[in-house]
Amino acid sequence: MKLKPYLGTALAVLLTSCTLSSERSPDNAGNATAAEVAAPDRAECVDQYDPSVDYFPAKVEPQYAQGFSVDYHNHYKVVTVSNPWRAATQTFQYVLVQCGTPTPEDYPDAQVVQVPVERIVALSTTHLPHLDALGAVDQLVGVSRFHQVNTPSIRRKIDRKELVAVDSGQNLNIEVLLDSEPDLVLTFGTGDPQRDTYPKFLELGIPVGIVAEYMEAIPLGQSEWLKFTSLFLNREAQAEQVFTKIAQEYQDLAKLAQTATDRPQAFVGFSVDGTWYMPAGQSYVSQFIQDAGGDYLWAAEPGAGSVPFAFETVFDQAQNADFWLNVGHDWHTRQDAIATDPRYGNFKVFELDQIFNNNARLNTTGGNDYWESGILNPQVILADLIHIFHPELLPNHELVYYQKLE
Repeated sequence: MKLKPYLGTALAVLLTSCTLSSERSPDNAGNATAAEVAAPDRAECVDQYDPSVDYFPAKVEPQYAQGFSVDYHNHYKVVTVSNPWRAATQTFQYVLVQCGTPTPEDYPDAQVVQVPVERIVALSTTHLPHLDALGAVDQLVGVSRFHQVNTPSIRRKIDRKELVAVDSGQNLNIEVLLDSEPDLVLTFGTGDPQRDTYPKFLELGIPVGIVAEYMEAIPLGQSEWLKFTSLFLNREAQAEQVFTKIAQEYQDLAKLAQTATDRPQAFVGFSVDGTWYMPAGQSYVSQFIQDAGGDYLWAAEPGAGSVPFAFETVFDQAQNADFWLNVGHDWHTRQDAIATDPRYGNFKVFELDQIFNNNARLNTTGGNDYWESGILNPQVILADLIHIFHPELLPNHELVYYQKLE
């Protein structure tokens, strides 16, 4: 389906030996997953509609994600995004109608999208591993900006000049986006009318899928938005198979980490102009650290967002911590930290040499794969953290997303 002319993986856990196998390279984790789950032939539109036929025999239901839900009917699905951004008062509803079947009339406020969609523009790199894992890279026709992309199969499309970039870095190029004739734009919302672009797409009649994985409080909840993307492609069977394996590996690793005899103290982040934004206790960052067998120093802080603290407040609580994580996008050495603020050198972690940054996988133009394939593959991030906190539990694991500051 096209617009009308007027619109112009994973690594396997081997608990018996307490190691993390590298059967699949992180560099092609998405490709390997897609290869394992063969994509079906492109579903054709229904020629003769039969109301008694269930056109969606494969179904998904979120188990960890709280931000979306789906109700199946024989020839359409009703998908609801209920928590698109912080303090959101609105929801987004989609009626995904099997191509060639009638559109239900009971949802006047919903976006109606014929599925499976054929042409997708993705405005966040977090959406790209979904398409790779679902074997749907061919459906991608545009991305926001090329330089941020890490997913190998998408990089190859860029090299072959098969994609367009719809964001110049300052403004969204609506004309380029329309010329790509998308059936669906995958994007996100912030609730800020000055920043959000989805209202413009809706005005132009372009279906918009609001992907709100960043609102999820646990890593598996973020990863499970793979199922949301699959709903627009009728590829629920692939999503279920891929995510089931991710979830099992994550749970096995978390169980392994709880066998550790100690729980080292950890904190994260960095100060910006004297303010340190620390993830609260119900955040996915807190969950990662605790699942990895660590003691997150702000685990008792209520909420799932980030809380601002003065530098001095953080220092008072974390000065004797064992580990410092996620310390800054551009830092590769401890001297990088000191050059930013000499006070960092007073933390005990400098003496312990236990400072790790999640920037081990940057592409040549600075795009960080932690925020791309890492969102879909939290089990790999968890393995990194377990190896950092408790190397004896995963002695053969090599860090993927993390590296120690030199």
